[in-house]
Amino acid sequence: MSGLALASCGRKAETPAASAKGAMTLQDAVAGSWRTVADKARDPWRHPVESLEFWGLKPGQTVVEFWPGAGWYTDILAPYLAANDGKLIAANLEPADPAATETVEAFRRKLEANRKLYGPVEITAFGATSGPVAPAGTADLVLFLRNLHNWMAAGIVEKAFRDAFAALKPGGVLGVEEHRAAPGGVQDALAADGYVDQAYAVRLAQEAGFVLDKASEINANPKDTRSHPFGVWTLPPVRLTAPRGEPEDPAFDRAKYDEIGESDRMTLRFVKPS
Repeated sequence: MSGLALASCGRKAETPAASAKGAMTLQDAVAGSWRTVADKARDPWRHPVESLEFWGLKPGQTVVEFWPGAGWYTDILAPYLAANDGKLIAANLEPADPAATETVEAFRRKLEANRKLYGPVEITAFGATSGPVAPAGTADLVLFLRNLHNWMAAGIVEKAFRDAFAALKPGGVLGVEEHRAAPGGVQDALAADGYVDQAYAVRLAQEAGFVLDKASEINANPKDTRSHPFGVWTLPPVRLTAPRGEPEDPAFDRAKYDEIGESDRMTLRFVKPS
């Protein structure tokens, strides 16, 4: 989740763009005119078509997206699923404080403003005291998209894997994208710099009952040294110039961090045993 604020500038209220065959393809959804210019600019780093194909997104599926944030992936998933007889469940923030409540309500308003495009997205909650994110054993695909570090910081990462496992059908898939720490280090339990060791992520999934099916280098970035003054948030798209919560430093030189681009990321596919 890249941030709590919802970016609406440049997003049009439009209907799905049908492919030549009459149904929306994943490529159609990624190219959709409703997506902002800023969101599309990140496609070379996040590789949405390749990532979703790797995780096995298909028409007619029930998909659970944990903590959709501003809806970067929702803008792809919801129109695609709505046009292809599927269903999206957004397991959003648990409304435990005013900021979280406003994030969820802004997300809800965005979807309701163009229901024809997004379809009937169901909004549930995930957090420390939340119940099931979806009815047990009903989801085909669950997605954890750059949120493991957030859940580690909040002490709820094990619960995230357990809740995903409960939601999935036997044989269902958990897809993970996460900032990847350098191998061989000691994992900070709170992931204070935003990076997570891949072996640690795999172990968390296995402890919840998942089996690692395969890993991909789709979202790898070998230029990422992971040595940044303000953690992964020094890099685009956040581009911090000072510690979080402090004013920006106009003298900070961002050039070398912008040259790196977005973070090196693991892309993992786990399966719930049949």
